[in-house]
Amino acid sequence: MERASHPLKVMQVITKGESGGAQTHLLALCLALAPRVHFVAAIGGASPRSMLGDELQTLGIPVCAVPQLGNSLSPLRTLAAVRALLCLVREHRPDILHAHSSVAGVVARIAGRIAGIPVIYTVHGFGFKPEIPRLQRWAAWMAEWTLARLTAHMVCVSSHEMQLARRLPIARGRLSVIPNAVADTPERAQPDHAPACIVMVARLARPKRPDLLLHALALLRARLGHEVPASLIGSGPDMAAHRALARQLKLQAVDFTGDADDVPKRLAQHGVFVLMSDHEGLPISVIEAMRAGLAIVASDLPGMRELIDDGTHGLLVANEAGALAEALLALTAAPALRARLGHAARQRYEARFTPAPMARAVETLYGQIGRHEPASDPAR
Repeated sequence: MERASHPLKVMQVITKGESGGAQTHLLALCLALAPRVHFVAAIGGASPRSMLGDELQTLGIPVCAVPQLGNSLSPLRTLAAVRALLCLVREHRPDILHAHSSVAGVVARIAGRIAGIPVIYTVHGFGFKPEIPRLQRWAAWMAEWTLARLTAHMVCVSSHEMQLARRLPIARGRLSVIPNAVADTPERAQPDHAPACIVMVARLARPKRPDLLLHALALLRARLGHEVPASLIGSGPDMAAHRALARQLKLQAVDFTGDADDVPKRLAQHGVFVLMSDHEGLPISVIEAMRAGLAIVASDLPGMRELIDDGTHGLLVANEAGALAEALLALTAAPALRARLGHAARQRYEARFTPAPMARAVETLYGQIGRHEPASDPAR
C-alpha cells in the first residue's frame, strides 16, 4: 500500500491547550514519537498560543487553532467545530485523527466519518460516572453510545475506564488500556525534610476538590497548634472561590501559585502531595508526584487504586476533610513514613509509568489503524 512508504501523519485533536492531564499526556506522546510519526495538532481556542501549543511548536509540530472547539456540546457549536476540523483535515490530509477529551472526541469522530479517516479516541475519564451530575451524565452517555460505532479504536487510560467502555456498543477488539505516563526529570523531593510542606497540582474546578484540602489544613492547624505551609498549583474558574474560602478559614500559609511551567521543580520543594477529587481516570499529577518521590495522599477512587497501593505507595482516604486531616497529621509527624512512601512511589513510577511503554503501544496502534493491519493488543 502506498501509505506504507512514508511516515504516518497523525492529527492530534484536543479541546483545550491549557495546563492539564490530557495535555501532558499528549505532549509526552508526541515527544516520544515525533522522530517516527508526522504530527499536526488541532487545539480548541482562538489562538494557537497556549501552554500545550507552545510546547508542541518547540518540537516542530504544526499547531492549528480551532476557535469553534470548546467545552460546549450545543448542536450549533458542535457543527461549527466539525466544519472547522474538516477544513484542517483537507489541508493536512492526515492518515489518522487521534482525539483527546470528550468534546474533541465527539467532534473528531463525526469529522472522521465524513472525511473517511479513522479516529482513535483516548478517554481520559468518561463523563458518565455515577459521581457526575445526572443531566451531564446522561448527555455524556448518549454521546458516547452514539459515537462508539464511529470509533476505530478507543484507548482507556485505566482498567476502570475500560470496564465503563465495555458498556458501550464497541467491539472488545477495538478497546485497549494504555496507562498514562510522564517523562522523567532530574528533580527529586526530600519528603523526610522539615517542614513537611504540602502541595496540590490541579485545575481549580470540579471534579478536583481543593476545598477539602483547605478545610483539612484548618483542622490540622487546630491539632498541631500551627499552620502547615501548602501550595495550590493550577488555575481555573473556581480560583476566586477557593481564595475566599482560604480567607474565611484564616489560612495564612496557603500559596495559590496559578499555572506553572516548572512543576517538577516546584514539586521537589515539598514533602507531601495531595490530590482530592470526586472522580478520576488515571491522574497525571499523581504520576508526576510519584516521579518526584513525594509522599502522596489521594482520594480513594478506582483510578487512584491503579496507581497507589494504600499504605505502600501512598495513602488513600475518603473524600472528606477529616479523613484527609488525619492522614496529613500522620505524615507531618513521621519523616520516616514520608520517606518510605516517597521511595516506593518513585519505584512504581520507574516500573510502570515512564513514556517508552506507552509510546510503543500507541505506535503499534497507529500502525494497525493507519495501515489496516490485523488487530492485536497494542499494550502487549
